Amino acid sequence: MSAPRAKPHPVAGPGPLLEAVPFACAAYADKDGALVAANQRFLDAFSALPEHVRRDALLAALHADAVGADAPPQEVHTPHSGRWYALHWGKAEHDGQALSVLTAVDISERIEALDSRKSQQEKLLFTSRMMSVGEMAATLAHELNQPLAAIMNYLNGSLRLVGQAGGSAQVSPAKLEHALTAARTQAEHASAVIARVREFVRAREPKRSEQDVSVMAATVMELLRLEAERLQLRIDVLLAPSLPPVYADRVMIEQVLLNLTKNAIEAMREVPAAQRELRIEGRVNLDDEVEVRVADRGAGLTSAQQGQLFSPFFTTKNDGLGIGLAICRSIIEYHKGRLFFEPREGGGSIFGFTLPRFGER
Repeated sequence: MSAPRAKPHPVAGPGPLLEAVPFACAAYADKDGALVAANQRFLDAFSALPEHVRRDALLAALHADAVGADAPPQEVHTPHSGRWYALHWGKAEHDGQALSVLTAVDISERIEALDSRKSQQEKLLFTSRMMSVGEMAATLAHELNQPLAAIMNYLNGSLRLVGQAGGSAQVSPAKLEHALTAARTQAEHASAVIARVREFVRAREPKRSEQDVSVMAATVMELLRLEAERLQLRIDVLLAPSLPPVYADRVMIEQVLLNLTKNAIEAMREVPAAQRELRIEGRVNLDDEVEVRVADRGAGLTSAQQGQLFSPFFTTKNDGLGIGLAICRSIIEYHKGRLFFEPREGGGSIFGFTLPRFGER
């Protein structure tokens, strides 16, 4: 059985009492919706709107829903001042007259802060895209060069077959069809590479949702496959079989994993090929977070380098900008995780990050 509805509280004169309210406040008659009383804060905020003297007219001007004492606050934008308000409605009674009491809380600063944060997130996302595209340039050149070279070979072979048709030799339709089909397959591969790059740089709002770490790792491994083969580098992906999904923006986390993996590959360029081992691990840590670790067998870092790792513009690369790790940390902190470094036993480095499990955000 539901609890009985509370009776409206009587007020001793709405005008003076409303002045004690620290927010814009007004009382409207339930009978006809006319303004009965208002404090100065309300008049300062809404008197420029002719509709403020009628409850329903004010609601229409603010594009707000009908009043209701049990309804949640409504956030509205005032057309005359550009301010944002949260509208709270209550019930009261004065001299036998039922009143609807409006309290309008100015939330403009909170809205502006949210807009600013959203803008910063979008800039961060775009910067991370551009950073990753720059770092992927060499890899993409190799990945695109392979199918393009194959296309040229198949087409040149097709042209030779067509040229032979004008002479004494007879062209085999099966050979010509095979060459053209192979060229088309390579063209489709090149198109897929370009599509992946477009997805990375496409401007969009960060959107966190349920994500599978293994799927994101597979995407990054595909981007680095040819470079790993060229460097005779072994990559082991060791993710716990029961690794739960994470709450993350897929593309942003792929950027972080790609950056850490490319750094690990770069750290092993001078290492003998037989020792080039890169490992990507995933597990649930003691804090019940999903933890992803990228381990290499490079030369490692000095104590001084470790202390500056996440500082903007610090880099151990001769031609690096030093932006990558700082942006990676910002991305992970946006996801309410942490980015960390630790030396690898036996030589090398481990860079890792944590993410919240989906459902525990």
